[in-house]
Amino acid sequence: MIRVSVLYPQSDGARFDWAYYTDRHIPLLVEKLGDAMKGISIEQGLAGGAPGSAPTYVAIAQLHFESVEAFQGAFGPNAPEIMGDVAKYTSIQPVIQISEVKISR
Repeated sequence: MIRVSVLYPQSDGARFDWAYYTDRHIPLLVEKLGDAMKGISIEQGLAGGAPGSAPTYVAIAQLHFESVEAFQGAFGPNAPEIMGDVAKYTSIQPVIQISEVKISR
């Protein structure tokens, strides 16, 4: 199992439209990635580790796939449409990381 993490770093003056993200972008992901995507979770950053500090990330999306190949096979043909939608909800350049899931409960 792999996890594709999409992280949106906090920065001054950045725009992130949660309504568009949850109502339009996430359903687009679900539709385009189809059965290849085994699960998804979305997190909204609330605070950093120190009291009163801002979160490191405004948002984090965690997408689960059986393998890197399964992700690439689903994402590749749909990349232009998915990535083209990003500017509609944020000015933040997302950071992507693909990880092998070692433990999940």
